[in-house]
Amino acid sequence: MIEIRKIQANEAVELQNIAKQTFKETFSSENSTENLEQYLENSFTLQKVESEINNPDSAFYFATEDKHITAYLKINLEDAQTEIRTKNTMELERIYVLKNHQGKGIGKLLLQKAIELAKQNKVNFLWLGVWEKNHSAISFYEKYGFVKFDQHIFTLGKEEQVDVMMKLEIGEL
Repeated sequence: MIEIRKIQANEAVELQNIAKQTFKETFSSENSTENLEQYLENSFTLQKVESEINNPDSAFYFATEDKHITAYLKINLEDAQTEIRTKNTMELERIYVLKNHQGKGIGKLLLQKAIELAKQNKVNFLWLGVWEKNHSAISFYEKYGFVKFDQHIFTLGKEEQVDVMMKLEIGEL
C-alpha cells in the first residue's frame, strides 16, 4: 500500500537523504561525477533542506510503501517558485522516485497530489522544468496533459543544461 503524506519539519534528514539518492540515480549516467557532486553538495545541504521545508510557500510530500520512504514531491507557490512568481501559478519543482520503486505508479500518485493541490489553491496552471534529455519524464508529463511552453537554463555543477518548461492548465481539468 502506497501512502502520500506531508513531510514534517523534523524529517529534514530523511528528505535530504532521498533527495540526494534519487537525484544521483536519475542523472549520474548522463553527467560527470564532478558536476553531479558539486550540485548535490550545494543544493541539498541540511540547512537548505530545512529552510525549504519551513518555507510557507513550499510543501513536500513523501510517498511511503510499508512505512519506507520511496519517493517525494515538492511544490512551490508565489515567491517560492523558481521562475514564474505569481499568485495564479504553482510550480511542481520535484517528483523523484527511488530507482528500485519505479514502475509501481508512485510518480503518478505524486503527480495527482500536485494537481489536487493546484486545484485547491485555485491556480491557473501547474508548471515544471524538466531536462531536455530526460525523454521519459517529458513523455510522462505529456501523457497527463502537460504541454511545452518555454525553456530555461539549469546549472548542474559547472555545466549549463536546457530544461523544457511544461504546464498543465488547471481551469480546463
